[in-house]
Amino acid sequence: MHTIVQVDQYIINSAEFAIPILEHLRNLVHKADARIEEKMKWSMPFFELKGPVCHFASFKNHCAFGFWKGSLMKDEYNLFKDRSNAMGSLGKITSFKDLPADEILIAYIIEAIKLNEDGIKLPPKPKAPEKPSLVVPKYFIDALQEDPKALGVFQNFSESNKREYVNWLEEAKTEATKQKRLDTAVEWIGEGKPRMWKYIKK
Repeated sequence: MHTIVQVDQYIINSAEFAIPILEHLRNLVHKADARIEEKMKWSMPFFELKGPVCHFASFKNHCAFGFWKGSLMKDEYNLFKDRSNAMGSLGKITSFKDLPADEILIAYIIEAIKLNEDGIKLPPKPKAPEKPSLVVPKYFIDALQEDPKALGVFQNFSESNKREYVNWLEEAKTEATKQKRLDTAVEWIGEGKPRMWKYIKK
């Protein structure tokens, strides 16, 4: 299906109150720059020119309009209610009263386009801290080496399966508990069972 038709369909299928608002927003975007292209992404209409510029979405009781690079925009009129995930959103729109003046919104759209034309990119997302590499205690390795089958199974376990056993042993409060868990761990591993095998749905 052609994207323009998809966007038409999206608007028609929206709640009755939203239809004129979405049509108005769509017209403003194209008025700001005739080169804008419409695309459907994540099941909602996006407006693109050398990359995403803005998008809108319709919900049961409100609409939303946001800018892809909102976090980099000046937001001179404090329109953005939320700049999470780098996007700038106008907040919940339930009627035309919730929209800024046409010329203000057009100025924002032009600013967003300029960011794309100037090649200004969003800063990369911070990487999640890496988990420290797994250290298998020597006593555990020694116990596994006494049972070659268990050792082979353990070596082929995923890191998360290995980690669950190591954590279980290391969390033991007494040496007696640790020894008991160690014997059980070697037995279970020899049978090919992960630490949480009892909870796996068959």
